[in-house]
Amino acid sequence: MEFIDAFLGTFSHYIQELWFSVLIGFLLSGILYEFIPSNIIEKYLGQKGIMPIFAASLIGVVLPVCCFGSLPIALTMKRKGARLGPVLAFLVTTPATSAPALIICWKLMGPAFTLYIFFAVIVMGLIMGLIGNVMSRSEVSKPEGEFEKGPGNDCCCTVSQGKQGGVKHSHDLFTRIKSVLTYSLITLPKEIGLELLLGVVIASLIMVFTPAQHLIKQYLSGVWGYVFALIVGLATYVCSTGNVPMADAFLKSGMAYGPVMVYLLVGPITSYGMIFAVKKSFGGKVLAAYLWVICVMSIVLGIGFNLMMSRTIF
Repeated sequence: MEFIDAFLGTFSHYIQELWFSVLIGFLLSGILYEFIPSNIIEKYLGQKGIMPIFAASLIGVVLPVCCFGSLPIALTMKRKGARLGPVLAFLVTTPATSAPALIICWKLMGPAFTLYIFFAVIVMGLIMGLIGNVMSRSEVSKPEGEFEKGPGNDCCCTVSQGKQGGVKHSHDLFTRIKSVLTYSLITLPKEIGLELLLGVVIASLIMVFTPAQHLIKQYLSGVWGYVFALIVGLATYVCSTGNVPMADAFLKSGMAYGPVMVYLLVGPITSYGMIFAVKKSFGGKVLAAYLWVICVMSIVLGIGFNLMMSRTIF
């Protein structure tokens, strides 16, 4: 009974801390969704040089699309002439974080985590994009028709296709405000509300479950913390918004800053469905480069953050 009371108290505290930030994040996502159509995004990414890669990375950081939803947009960008570099940069940065995730991260974990992850994701996108641009286009397999509409039944794909498929929004202000509110208060909660709630539940359990606290403090505060964060991030999928409460629980349970940052970077980007889809759409060599950049850069950036925050590497 004491455990349940502690869990409910912690869960209630998280809800009170998060509800307003989540609402603001959802509303901001609705504005981005309504007023920044993907055909404008695609238009400027076929040029040479680093600027299209930077643009794709910056757009991906704030765009409210999960890892599955980013794939149909990326394929459309590629078919419309975008170079491989910007496409891969977009695939890395888009699911890694978003406006709601950044707002919640600021609320729970403070400005240092939020600003660092914002720039860290852009750096990962730039590295991935530069590697993509030097890879021969002949090594990239032609996307097959079955991926034109996004993988499977993932709800985010439906949203992405709606925007990329040429749907014209009315210029009537009332209609556009209605569209913003519908996306913010109905569509997004349906898509990631359950994952966000699950993230809060798991975070609350970690906070009150003594064996988990002991395990983290004793064994995951050093180099093994990086291994744990990388493996868990690769093996499980939690959206960038739902990822933040779990990372906060890891940090408050004794995990070092670096592994927590690794978990924040890796967790939202990778999923089994996304890995299979990238291989099918772009080929094995691109998939290998994609995973290599995610793993290596997340560890490097995690160590850098740990060094910045605690003056130690591990």
